Amino acid sequence: MIIGLALVLAILLLTPLLDLPGRLATVVSQGERLVPIYYVDMNEKKVAFSFDASWGAERTEKILQILKENEIKTTFFLTGFWVEAYPEYVKLIVEEGHEIGNHTLTHPHLNSLTKDEVKAELKKIEEMIESISGQKTTLFRPPFGEYSNQVIEAATELGYKTIQWSIDSLDWQNLSQEEIVERVTSRAHKGAIILFHNNGLHTADALPEIIDFYRSHGYEILPISELIYHEDYYIDPNSGAQIKKPSVKSAPDQ
Repeated sequence: MIIGLALVLAILLLTPLLDLPGRLATVVSQGERLVPIYYVDMNEKKVAFSFDASWGAERTEKILQILKENEIKTTFFLTGFWVEAYPEYVKLIVEEGHEIGNHTLTHPHLNSLTKDEVKAELKKIEEMIESISGQKTTLFRPPFGEYSNQVIEAATELGYKTIQWSIDSLDWQNLSQEEIVERVTSRAHKGAIILFHNNGLHTADALPEIIDFYRSHGYEILPISELIYHEDYYIDPNSGAQIKKPSVKSAPDQ
């Protein structure tokens, strides 16, 4: 006990020499909580629609037709077993001008995997998507919305931006058309990322009314990569808002 107290006292006395505050700051920064992009902090009336594909495809064509009729481009996050089962829809999604995101190979609980295993999940499906569609994925959505610092670090090291959502349609719970419309429209806000599923029971039926609502209220509907910032930004660790860094103006010449 006495030796321990003496050691602490010695460290405090040597702080100026050891630059302990700087070292502590480094430790704190290393322990910073990382979060995905939940939405974009902006003044413009813009939102992004996104569709996760993890099961089934029988309603996908109807969704694509509705998006085409309304001249809307969105983002589809695909899993490996879905890509393997429905390569023709992967091609069709890209042919229709939509963006493809990475939703992992096997839709696992990523927090239970090692960093190398997380990377393997992302890289294998990335290769599958690119070989079928020619499109390289740059956006990643973790299954179940589950993430950790390690998961986000692994994705970032592979060149991905990790994407969550700020409005959840809950269409996977087989809500009615009216319930989906109410959820997605009542929560409308600038910079929102909206989560749907390609095979939700009533997703396609709800889409036209949702699209009409957003457009009648002056919103532009975009793919996620066109909504988010790609440089000079930070992500608020409490809200998940992606925020543009203020531009630094140089002082005028004297």
